Amino acid sequence: MAAMGKIRTEGLEHSQVMDIIFHLTDASGPRLTGSPGYFRAANYAKETLTGWGLVNSMLDPWGGFGKSWELQKSYLALTAPYYKPLNAFPKAWVAGTRGLKSADVILIAAKDSAGLDAYRGKLHDKILILDHNDVYKQSFKPDATRYTDTELDSMAALTPQPVDTAAQRRRREQFLRQGGGQQRMLATLRQLAKDEGAVAILSDVVRGHDGTLFVQGGGTYKTTDPENFTDIVIELEDYNTILRLLKANIPVKLDADVKTKFYSQDTTGYNVIAEIPGTDPTLKDEVVMLGGHLDSWQGATGATDNAAGSAVMLEAIRILKTTGLQPKRTIRIALWSGEEEGLLGSRGYVKKTFADPATMQLTPAHAKFSSYFNIDNGTGKVRGIYLQGNEACRHIFEQWFAPFNDLGAKTITISNTGGTDHLSFDAVGLPGFQFIQDPIEYDTRTHHSTDDSYDHVIEEDMKQMATIVAAFVYDAAQRADKLPRKELPAPRPGGRGF
Repeated sequence: MAAMGKIRTEGLEHSQVMDIIFHLTDASGPRLTGSPGYFRAANYAKETLTGWGLVNSMLDPWGGFGKSWELQKSYLALTAPYYKPLNAFPKAWVAGTRGLKSADVILIAAKDSAGLDAYRGKLHDKILILDHNDVYKQSFKPDATRYTDTELDSMAALTPQPVDTAAQRRRREQFLRQGGGQQRMLATLRQLAKDEGAVAILSDVVRGHDGTLFVQGGGTYKTTDPENFTDIVIELEDYNTILRLLKANIPVKLDADVKTKFYSQDTTGYNVIAEIPGTDPTLKDEVVMLGGHLDSWQGATGATDNAAGSAVMLEAIRILKTTGLQPKRTIRIALWSGEEEGLLGSRGYVKKTFADPATMQLTPAHAKFSSYFNIDNGTGKVRGIYLQGNEACRHIFEQWFAPFNDLGAKTITISNTGGTDHLSFDAVGLPGFQFIQDPIEYDTRTHHSTDDSYDHVIEEDMKQMATIVAAFVYDAAQRADKLPRKELPAPRPGGRGF
């Protein structure tokens, strides 16, 4: 097909995807929803889309989010029994230390909330560390991997399995029983520390070692919520060093200086939306969407999670505009906010535009919707697509992948995949799909980590992704019929819909 040739040539030989992701990462900074970094990236995207000739380019409000937050200074160092600067990063939405503080570290060995009584009256001007038994384990596997042919064949061979809702409920109840007590104790400890004037609490993640920290939120962010107690993530190796020293009765002192800023002037959440209008008199009011979340956590610039997905979608739109192809249906791009806090931006958009999963009262736009395609699994190239149980789309996608089999993309699996924005569409019966991507080092090194920066993005994989996404979106826009749908789900009052 001539159209596929144009898309391949533009996407693989004249790509701008790395310049796009530079602006979303290095030039914008961390993109916590509602933060200055988020708005730098969102406004760049909006203005760029307008410059490419898209219409209705806007920051589209989806509902109330809450306070945003920004880290402005962070320093943590061991000062006794010797000096050592520590690799450390505060969690989001925590208060600062209000200047440089020098503090003794106190070991909290309590196993439950009742055990905290032994520490009452002892936390003033202290930095807290909780006892644990996490042990550093060497890894003999590479950080970065690609799917093997065997793994992809296994994915393709999967058959639909009935959902065992009873088993799901039992697993959730077990998780709540096991984790609930620990979470309650931590909440009690943080409040006690705050009340007594402690300096901070130290945290770690068992896989946060070898220089990589995994850091996310430190508490609630509603407009009326108080500031969360200062919580600083450090490496497992440093955490265990401090524990060993304290258990050997060797006093430990730290210097800590953390400055943060909360933003509550505008607590609305915004997505970036823009369109290429359809040209067919009969089909132009129908919509094909592509998107990915633009927001990130604060530990780095969110390159693989998910500036990569946002840059791919922007590049896919650029390819379609630059080639001069005239889509029959309207093509709409969406870059979501609030994904990291629970798919909030896409859920809000779907609720106001198509249907509320709690009631399943459908808007007229629901009937005119074709499909949504999502990227949010890092920098790895497209290897196929998850059908989300929509078997009727298998043969269609096989045809659409055919021009790109030589680029390694052909696997189609009936499986569902979770944790990202296509679920918001699937929850109201609209075809929503996430592509299968090579893992690279997404789950080992970059996802929600301080290493998630531009240098971890693979240019050739980004070009391949953008080219295939552009082709799928164009195919969906040109198809005589909208993509087949699964059975409309029943209303789920009080639930998220997935």
